[in-house]
Amino acid sequence: METWRRNLWVLWFGTFVASASLTMVIPFLPLFLIDIGVHENTEMWAGLLFSSTFMAAAISSPYLGSLADKFGRKKMIIRAGFVLVIVFTLTSFVTNPYQLLALRIFHGLMAGYIPAVIALIGTNTPDQKVGYALTTISTATASGRILGPLLGGGIAHLFDNRAAFAFAGILVFLSTLSVIFLVKEEKFAIAGARSSVFASFKSAASNRTFSMVLLLSCLISISVMTIEPVLSLYIVELGGAAKNTSLLAGFVFSLVGITGILFATSWGKLADKIGFRYVLIIGLSGGAIGSIAQIFFHDIWGFSIVRFIYGAFFCAVIPAINGLVVRSTPSDFRGRAFGLNNTANQLGSMIGPIIGGIIGGAFSTHGIFVGTGILLMIAVLLAHSISETRVVNNILANTDPKKELNPRVQET
Repeated sequence: METWRRNLWVLWFGTFVASASLTMVIPFLPLFLIDIGVHENTEMWAGLLFSSTFMAAAISSPYLGSLADKFGRKKMIIRAGFVLVIVFTLTSFVTNPYQLLALRIFHGLMAGYIPAVIALIGTNTPDQKVGYALTTISTATASGRILGPLLGGGIAHLFDNRAAFAFAGILVFLSTLSVIFLVKEEKFAIAGARSSVFASFKSAASNRTFSMVLLLSCLISISVMTIEPVLSLYIVELGGAAKNTSLLAGFVFSLVGITGILFATSWGKLADKIGFRYVLIIGLSGGAIGSIAQIFFHDIWGFSIVRFIYGAFFCAVIPAINGLVVRSTPSDFRGRAFGLNNTANQLGSMIGPIIGGIIGGAFSTHGIFVGTGILLMIAVLLAHSISETRVVNNILANTDPKKELNPRVQET
């Protein structure tokens, strides 16, 4: 088997495990708080635990990306894997919310598993297969998000929440071992010098295309997180007094992940033919229309159908963004590029719920759907202004390595 294909499938398994392990335990954090004796201000603690990880990851991602460019993406995947093992294992032993908060912050500061995976895949895959590879990885994330809560809930039901954390640590440990022994990083151009975080931001700002991609990443994360915190409640409301309405809500909530598994690879193959920019525009347009269309259906089945169609388009968006990161940056900046992209995602994830809460309080859940659609329409206009190019590696182009993202060093 070709090296890039073996890397892809080993890292697919690792990404699936990382995603599943997170969703095995994260949705159950509020219940775990009760288990460790937090019976007052539980909602406040739950919000703090979620937001602290986003904030920590936003701060540390550029630095971790810089380390990846200096020492290699495979090493960063292994490091992040062992960080997750430590976090999950220690979490199964915590006795108070302060210990849990410290572990969540440590997780945000030191993890970065999936961004490192995407950076390695984007750099070590033949150019004509990058779209296929990135969307294949996205199916691993979607699959993990769907199966993780089921697995975590089952373990917690049979044993307890502590056992779910411990089991997540074991899964990540096994997947990390597979990376150590089976993944090979062939294309690794060491950066001339590990730049500071400030220098990384300055370099990114000098590349108009990459800067626009970062802005789009933030907007897309805002649009997702604007509606996601209240979506399950809205689905239950649509279900009314129907029997097993919570189970139905879980199914509808997972539809976007299911569409990712079904359609993402096809979008990737299309991106390899027509370009990531065009696929991004199509995905964002479908997502914008689908978001607004959801307000016209007031029964659970009509809403589910529209949600499925929305997901079929929107699953193209994140892989297209990752593809544009690859296209717009040289390989010796790729780790920092995905670190900055992760920072943009995390910032959007923090801002989105705030905007959703404001819109929902002033109007209704329907207003949030409309606001999400408008945000995605703005993203479509921004995507039209992107010029998709392939940046030549500075080392190969014999350029000054300090000018990592000189936009003049490009080829169409």
